[in-house]
This record gives sequence, structure tokens and C-alpha cells, in this order.
Amino acid sequence: MKKTSLIAAVLSAFLAVSVVGCASTSKSEGTGEYVDDAVLTTKVKAAIFNEPGLKSFEINVETYKGVVQLSGFVNSQADINKAVDVARSVKGVVSVKNNMRVK
Repeated sequence: MKKTSLIAAVLSAFLAVSVVGCASTSKSEGTGEYVDDAVLTTKVKAAIFNEPGLKSFEINVETYKGVVQLSGFVNSQADINKAVDVARSVKGVVSVKNNMRVK
């Protein structure tokens, strides 16, 4: 009886630590959020790549908790505006931070 209770207590503690370890905080992402952000980053990169006139290899995309950050160098302000608009149009994007610069 005591052995069963001990095993149950150890498994419960392990489960609690596992759940808390995967939870997000204000400064770090949980596992699910990390995967969601990776998917968003891929979708934004694909959308920018498919946009005629934008040199997607010069635009860097990073995502944290649904906020997409664009950085890199582009040819014109119009390219910056277009990249921001394309990123905003991707489903799941909370907001877009623009750190792109004109060459």
C-alpha cells in the first residue's frame, strides 16, 4: 500500500514539474507557443517570398508570441510598406514590428 502511494506521489510530482516547465512566462515561451510562432514565421516568410517585387532573402522574420518582427535591407520605402502589409495579412499575426531599412 505504501509503495503504491509513493509511486503515485512521485508520478504526480513529475507531472506537475513537467506542466509547469512547459508553461510560458512573460519572458519565455511555452512549447506550444514556440511551435505556433515557428509556424507563423514560416507563413510570413512564404507570403513575402510569394509577393512579386520583394527580395525575400533580404528580409528577416522573427516571431515571439504572435508579434512578427521584420528586419533587413530593402530597396525602397514602398518595399517596406508592402512587406509590413503582407505580414499583417497572415492569419494569426498579432502585430508587426518594422526594423527594416532602405539601402
